[in-house]
Amino acid sequence: MAFDGIMVAGLVSELRQTILQGRISKIAQPESDELLLTIKTSDGVRRLALSASASLPYIYLTVTNRTSPMTAPNFCMVLRKHIANGRIVDITQPGLERVIRIQVEHLDELGDLRRKHLIIELMGKYSNIIFCDDKDRIIDSIKHISAQVSSIREVLPGRAYFIPETRQKTSPLDADEASFFASVTSHPAGCGKAIFDSYTGISSQMAAEICCRASIDPDLPVSALNQDELLHLYHNFSWIMEDIKKEDFHPVMILRGNVPVDFSAIPLHQYGTGTAEAVSPDGYTAVSYTSVSAVLEEFYAKRSAYTRIRQKSADLRKIVSNLLDRSRKKLDLQEKQLKDTGKMDKYRIYGELLNTYGYQVEEGASSVTVLNYYDNQELTIPLDGTCTPLENAQKYFARYNKLKRTRDALQEQLLSTRQELDHLSSIDTALHIAESENDLMEIRAELEQSGYLKRKYTGKKQQAVKSRPLHYLSSDGFHIYVGKNNTQNDELTFKFADGGDWWFHAKGMPGSHVVVKTQGQELPDRVFEEAAQLAGYYSNGRENDKVEIDYLQRKNVKKPNGAVPGFVVYYTNYSMAVHPDISHLKKISDD
Repeated sequence: MAFDGIMVAGLVSELRQTILQGRISKIAQPESDELLLTIKTSDGVRRLALSASASLPYIYLTVTNRTSPMTAPNFCMVLRKHIANGRIVDITQPGLERVIRIQVEHLDELGDLRRKHLIIELMGKYSNIIFCDDKDRIIDSIKHISAQVSSIREVLPGRAYFIPETRQKTSPLDADEASFFASVTSHPAGCGKAIFDSYTGISSQMAAEICCRASIDPDLPVSALNQDELLHLYHNFSWIMEDIKKEDFHPVMILRGNVPVDFSAIPLHQYGTGTAEAVSPDGYTAVSYTSVSAVLEEFYAKRSAYTRIRQKSADLRKIVSNLLDRSRKKLDLQEKQLKDTGKMDKYRIYGELLNTYGYQVEEGASSVTVLNYYDNQELTIPLDGTCTPLENAQKYFARYNKLKRTRDALQEQLLSTRQELDHLSSIDTALHIAESENDLMEIRAELEQSGYLKRKYTGKKQQAVKSRPLHYLSSDGFHIYVGKNNTQNDELTFKFADGGDWWFHAKGMPGSHVVVKTQGQELPDRVFEEAAQLAGYYSNGRENDKVEIDYLQRKNVKKPNGAVPGFVVYYTNYSMAVHPDISHLKKISDD
């Protein structure tokens, strides 16, 4: 997930084709580190979103408007004063740096034609949006960087603007065969790091991509390459640079399941998805887009939603994690105590043998050796010399009975602890599946009902919150539903599904209930396999190469009285092992 120089080059190419010569009609600053420019072009109105966020910096064209604060921040007011109604006359990228320079032509207070530069630096936590005059003197910036913050460059009004050269890198667009060999072979590190350290605008992921296309391990030292391998590496490097010079970009986003993991302005082979829409053996899918802005907007929207849910569920995940740790420790302790009760039969035999052979014990003896009639072996029994043989026997029987009572109690406690552990594991799985705040509220309600959380008293009657199960369409047109938490699992299995529908669940591990609606029809084999893949993916086994899935008709699934949400039993079922890949299945939105 790198907003590198190649991605910026694709974006600059797109912006030159769409907003060049357009006029800036509105300037808004919806967040402290974000801008939204409304630009009128010959093809209509465009919106350009810019962000200097340390975690997710970006710039792309969007159709989405943003609500602005009632009082515009100072930086926004400065931009409005200088370049409102200005015309964009140039958009450039210096070298292959992660920098975009937008040149705006406008009239000043005296009516004279002036040019200003809006510079967007997309450099991770060092990202910034800087506004300069025609002599590259900083007028203002969305983030002020003083000498106390950075010893390399101050970003303050009145200072000269420059791109700091913190590492000795050259532009890959100017590289030829001789300079490539000289630069790369001068680094003792792996091939990927050698390319990354030699050239601007190439991220570590893109360096790995170049090595992947050349069928070379990026961690392999450059010194280990022969001349042909080095030449092949250069050719793949130069082919990518030629595509950039020709502005031949093919934006893609890489998904794993429904979660976005990477994006690029060119196809990525390192995920095993050299072509668009292809699915790799590891479950990665490459989705192609018509524009760089489209891939960025969707990636950040999906990533933002995923990150937001992760943040909102952080407190619940911590609570469940602590509860799981406590239950595991309790289980370990109980199992150790149960193992210790294995000595009880020894004490029972000691007592019985002392009752039988007590007459052989000498007064004050500390032990006695007798014949054990259970195995016909001699056995030495330790004794308390101050007690009679009968009293020693009674002590051993007392120990036996105590351990027997402990064993019986521990067996019940172990069953309860294992059930609690299974229940908490299923809640933990549900937290990883959650897609909305309603999902989280259902999980919180389950934790409250189970006594793990105290219910918050608000003085008002709480309304039950319901979210919808996941809905997929099989390749043969059958509707498949997936419960996202234990409450949904119960609803889906025992209220929504009919007796003749088919039910799927990962064997021996927490996971979602999956139901295929048959509508009275016979299911093709492919539907069984796809439903099983969903059951495997939405379970604790989603990272496994194979997951065993149990499946049977819903009428044979039972819920014991008093069982926790999501817990069921069944005795007659079929099983199959599947690879939990669902990238080929169509997800339907029921919202």
